[in-house]
Amino acid sequence: MELRTAASPKDVKYYDTKRLREEFLVEKVFRKDEIYLVYSHIDRIIFGSAVPVEKELKLLAGDELRASYFLERRELGLINIGGDGVVTIDGKEYSVISRDGMYIGMGSKDISFKSCDPKNPAKFYLNSAPAHTTYPTVLIKREGTAGEGEVVIKPENKKELGCLEDANHRTINKYILPGQVESCQLEMGLTHLEPGSIWNTMPCHTHDRRMEVYLYFDMEPDAFVMHFMGEPTETRHIIMRNEQAVISPSWSIHSGAGSRAYTFIWGMVGENQDFDDMDDVRNEDLL
Repeated sequence: MELRTAASPKDVKYYDTKRLREEFLVEKVFRKDEIYLVYSHIDRIIFGSAVPVEKELKLLAGDELRASYFLERRELGLINIGGDGVVTIDGKEYSVISRDGMYIGMGSKDISFKSCDPKNPAKFYLNSAPAHTTYPTVLIKREGTAGEGEVVIKPENKKELGCLEDANHRTINKYILPGQVESCQLEMGLTHLEPGSIWNTMPCHTHDRRMEVYLYFDMEPDAFVMHFMGEPTETRHIIMRNEQAVISPSWSIHSGAGSRAYTFIWGMVGENQDFDDMDDVRNEDLL
């Protein structure tokens, strides 16, 4: 598990490109037959991936958590962006197809991941936060019908925003948040941009009560997203490639413009779960 410490906005304004990328960017999130995790001191989020190809992968606590098992004091959310896969939790198997997700509650002990087809492996993207109580484990479907222990994302949690004229026509799919899937503090979702649109989270905002991590994907090798961060009057940028993640502290804006349309997963951890608790920034105030 890789460790990332917190950074002060007073220091970040002096970072060069190399230092910005070292502190906030994760260049290779998905690694064959490996569970790869990053532990950030910012609100203690853990994010990363499980990519089972030739073998089943088991989620372990590691020395960093000083816990008997990974979810002894934590909760976990995931979204599969690869081929169909299976998540096994304390002996119960869940079929998680592409673009479906899961919330796994605190106290779940034995968690493992496998792919249905090694030639088209699952790519489980993981977000984890400290937890204070146990909420039910749920399989989250983007489409279809729900069985026992499953939910389908509600129509009100599939929010279409923007327009092609502003190059920001997009749909926000909210997987984990109050009223959809209950959690202690973790929120998670997926935003898809329509062809011809390139902007996400614009006009931009900060939210002092929550940090965020973005995973950008569905991008061709020559495509990129210019991810904007920093204080509204001290903006910086990081060039993002396919399947890379970026840490966004609570004091930072988090917005992007791509060379073409793309998809991204957002995960939030912090003080509250009010999705609309944002400190909006006017375009004319950005520097």
